Amino acid sequence: MISRLDYLRAADDSVTDSDVLRLALQHAMAELGALGGCVHVRGGGGEFHLVSSAGLPAASVRAWEVLPADSASATARAVNCDGCAWDPPGSRPADALAPPAGSAGRAAVPLHDAEEGIGALTLLTGHRGQPSPEDWRFLRQIAGWVRARLTARPLPGPAAPAPGPAAPAPGPAAPAPGTGPAAPEATVPDGAHTLARALWEAEDAVLRVDTAWRITAANPAARALLGSPDEVAADRVLWREPGPWRTPDAEERCRLALARGHAAGFDAVLPATGRCHHVRVLPATDGAVVHVMEAGPWRLRQADEVAAIRDSAERARRTAELTAALAAARTPQDVVEAVAARVLPPFAAQGLLVLVREGDRLAYIGSVGYPRAFLEHMGGTHGLPLTGRLPAERALLRDEPLFYSSREEWLADNPHGERPPSTMQAWAFLPLTASGRTFGVCVMAFDAERRLSPEERTLLLTVSALVAQALERARLSEAELTRARELQRDLLPRHLPRLREATATARYLPAGQGADVGGDWYDLIPLSAGRVALVCGDVMGHGLSEAATMGRLRTATHTLAALELPPDELMGHLNDIVAEIGPDAYATCLYALYDATTGTCTVVRAGHPPPLVVHPDGRTAYPDIPDNPPLGGAQPPFETAELALPAGTLLLLFTDGLVESPQRDLDEGMDELARLVEGADRRDLDRLADLLVERLLPGGQPVSDDAALLVGRLHALPRADMASWRLPDGPRAAGEARRHVREQLATWHLDELTVTTELLASELVGNVVRHAKGPIGFRLLRTGALVCEVSDASLTMPRIRRASETDEGGRGLQLVSVLAERWGSRFTSSGKTIWTEQPLAPSQDTVAAALLSLADAD
Repeated sequence: MISRLDYLRAADDSVTDSDVLRLALQHAMAELGALGGCVHVRGGGGEFHLVSSAGLPAASVRAWEVLPADSASATARAVNCDGCAWDPPGSRPADALAPPAGSAGRAAVPLHDAEEGIGALTLLTGHRGQPSPEDWRFLRQIAGWVRARLTARPLPGPAAPAPGPAAPAPGPAAPAPGTGPAAPEATVPDGAHTLARALWEAEDAVLRVDTAWRITAANPAARALLGSPDEVAADRVLWREPGPWRTPDAEERCRLALARGHAAGFDAVLPATGRCHHVRVLPATDGAVVHVMEAGPWRLRQADEVAAIRDSAERARRTAELTAALAAARTPQDVVEAVAARVLPPFAAQGLLVLVREGDRLAYIGSVGYPRAFLEHMGGTHGLPLTGRLPAERALLRDEPLFYSSREEWLADNPHGERPPSTMQAWAFLPLTASGRTFGVCVMAFDAERRLSPEERTLLLTVSALVAQALERARLSEAELTRARELQRDLLPRHLPRLREATATARYLPAGQGADVGGDWYDLIPLSAGRVALVCGDVMGHGLSEAATMGRLRTATHTLAALELPPDELMGHLNDIVAEIGPDAYATCLYALYDATTGTCTVVRAGHPPPLVVHPDGRTAYPDIPDNPPLGGAQPPFETAELALPAGTLLLLFTDGLVESPQRDLDEGMDELARLVEGADRRDLDRLADLLVERLLPGGQPVSDDAALLVGRLHALPRADMASWRLPDGPRAAGEARRHVREQLATWHLDELTVTTELLASELVGNVVRHAKGPIGFRLLRTGALVCEVSDASLTMPRIRRASETDEGGRGLQLVSVLAERWGSRFTSSGKTIWTEQPLAPSQDTVAAALLSLADAD
């Protein structure tokens, strides 16, 4: 801090007042790491005027030019209370500085003139905390340096108007009112005196302003233009006086000329007289000289033509921008935001409210600039009953626009209706009509009285027509998207089955707001004999048809898996289904078939990312699985891979939307997924899935593509729950099978199932003896049910048929279907297997659930 102050104190006398203020702001901002800063001084009416700023956008500077004398902001409090003032981040007094200051801390110290506080230096400190005591001491020292440097040239204010150098001046015999003492005669060359007197007595208006744009000198022609032929009172600000500087864009042009330090000129038409004047701004030390001369009729016509062309081009540009933004709007809120960004600023409006008719109610679908209390008074998104008391209702019901330039006009037109919001002073109610139907109203509000010209009203009606068309499209699109997402949710599994072979959880996240639905899906399919299938797929593209295709593929996968088809054959059938949809239809899929009795997992993938395998010790790997082309473009056969996975292994299946984004390619996302899993707590699968989604997706939500994740923990079937035998060929096989049933079920304490299981085993083994060939394999499994399997070397599948009264056979499978809860058959590498399932006794069911809980805990 000492070095900065020493640096400032070393500045010589050539530093101007403007440079003094800028240096003070820059060093204060650098020391405190502030976002921006400004200096205000007290005006003649007690209000505070902005005289210098740094680091602030132009829009914010315009919003802070004048603060009321009783402002609650830190700036005013510092002057009024003669002390340091602080507004923490997030605080927002009603008349405090506008955004972005509303979300930043504000620190202010007073500037003194003798014993009186005449201004304040304010810093926007971002999100840091209150300045430390050393920071406050530094700011006070900065303020003292400013006062010391401006002692001979005081800050502009009511107590000490800034005279600046006398140029142009009328000479010693005729000093300009309000300019202060003239410079000594000897210091001005004779030629300069002659020129100054000539300008002073010319018909053109010449006046002098200080850095706060207060008039400090004016020749007779300028005083006549200002309406003060005799004198110009102190503290009269240029922008408040009659003249060409009151025309649109004049103030901005003048300020820009002074800020750049270069002379600039422009034409302006006085509204009162209709005459065209040329205004020339000449920057000078501590202010500027403004030269005004009247232009001829040709210049007036030229100015009108140029202004008309400029206005037309600007309207065309804004209309084109608005049209493009409305065309890209996908939701009603997108429409509201597009209108707020491109329509409110050029009309200097502060509020926007879009209301639509929902049956016999009027509900709002979007707003800008309205307080929450007012929206709640309007009934929130549920709206209010249509009563005809509100101007918005009349504009809607009559399909006629309404314009109120003041609160008095509102009250005169609505003597018995609702009173207007206290924060607004003028309104425009624009009906929204599309397809010959008026369905809503767009309300623009102003915080000051505003009378719209006929051209402005016509433009707003044109805008309302564009908004109505865009809003109708967005509402239809949103309704279709809602129906599509509801369909998609119905097509996905609501709950994953709880199995002894695998414990799983899943997450599905639709794309961001406004995006079409996708075709991502996942599934966990229980199969026979301790086997389970884990599936994940993604239909290419977005839309309702893709969601429907996803539903078809998921249903087909369930059906084909229930037929006990090998994974490569199942994928071939799915490929045929996608190919039949159309030449442009494609889908990716990963199918993993896990056998809990052997610990093996057969995996096949078609254009889909490989699964992430997490071993029980935490090691992660993407196994080398052949990548077949996507479904719809592949040519069977499909290559598969067989993995040996120990109990407790995690298998993660996912779609590319989880790991791929515009900022991250697929490989980087897959690497990040593996790193996250390695460092995470993997005991709770739900918490693990939530963590992965939160870390991999911005804001926990994909932006442009859906995302699906299936996390499964694999369990092995204990050896004590499996028993298998090789049966002899011939008639003795059935008896051997019944004996094994009795002995094994007694060991498992399932004696109540013995009789039924003996009958099932007899029928299955008898069919092999009569219709197939050995060797005959026999197996009993105690999973979530009692499984009885008989294997042989024949490839002929059994089929159930209805036997007539005279048939001597054909009733075996009918008996099996009655005795068993489920039964089926599947091909094996050496033949086929026929299996049955029976529910365990209730007591054993409880034991199985307990065993599953123990397995999960491991």
